Amino acid sequence: MSVSYKDYYKLLGVERTAKTEDISKAYKKLARKYHPDLNPGDKQAEDKFKEINEAHEVLKDPEKRKLYDQLGPNWQHGQQFQGEPGFENVHFTFGGKSFDGSGFSDFFETLFGGAAGGQSGNPFGGSFGGQSARQPGGRGAQFGPDPFGGFSARPRRGRDVEAELPLTLEEVQKGGSRTVSIQGPQGPKTLEVNVPSGIREGAKLRLAGQGDPAPGGTPGDLFLRVRYLPHNTFKVDGENLQCDLALAPWEAALGARVEVPTLEGHVEMQIPAGSSSGRKFRLRGKGLGAVDKRGDLLARVMIKTPAQLSDAERELWQKLADTSAFKARA
Repeated sequence: MSVSYKDYYKLLGVERTAKTEDISKAYKKLARKYHPDLNPGDKQAEDKFKEINEAHEVLKDPEKRKLYDQLGPNWQHGQQFQGEPGFENVHFTFGGKSFDGSGFSDFFETLFGGAAGGQSGNPFGGSFGGQSARQPGGRGAQFGPDPFGGFSARPRRGRDVEAELPLTLEEVQKGGSRTVSIQGPQGPKTLEVNVPSGIREGAKLRLAGQGDPAPGGTPGDLFLRVRYLPHNTFKVDGENLQCDLALAPWEAALGARVEVPTLEGHVEMQIPAGSSSGRKFRLRGKGLGAVDKRGDLLARVMIKTPAQLSDAERELWQKLADTSAFKARA
């Protein structure tokens, strides 16, 4: 397999002698510039973002950088290079640790074989625990002489997949088993997922082996990212909930025992006399979160007045206005 050489140092705009911290600074600056969220619909920016991510993945790791640097001046930018015989379709591990290179370029996968970094050693000679290169699916048959000095082959791993898991606040609080339908490369599939009670928005649930398949290898994982659906009554503030509590003017003035909505149903609460609009009452443990760490519910008083008055009601309101010494704007 012949692929184009990539100059990772040039992609990040750093010298080959750059320190790790300088590489990190250059990467962060470029990542902010080309991030897809800041360049929606810009395919060139997206491709650039992928390139600098790949460059950073290699140069931030001492072992991957060492292997890359050993290509040396024999391959200049734009030239082609060929893996040595037996190099094709081999995927390496270093010290038992693996790295999923899916989404990176053919150059990356040819060099690192979809796996990388952990132990030190010569990538084209020497020993890594006495292990020898093996071809995936080849029943462990050796390539003859150990051409790579002790790397061991691993089957390719399928791509991890992320999908959204929309939940109502009631489902979030209750938790339990949920059925989700996912559109995969081989068509739709239905899965069961256990949702922990009080799970935070943005949290991810991992379903091992439910990602994209890999011919001759192991499938990736599926990550379900929790998204709260809008609620007609409650607003979410971290683990706390907020709601408005409508009161009639006489309830606010005289005090009243009223029902307050919660995710588990209504509870009664005593409203003290003289409660004004905007005043908040805290119901502890009626918010979101795990059973022993639940947030609170904040009920905000909103005084509502009748839109239409009967003659008798108007007379009473007028009598109150004439006799009351209360000044709302005093």
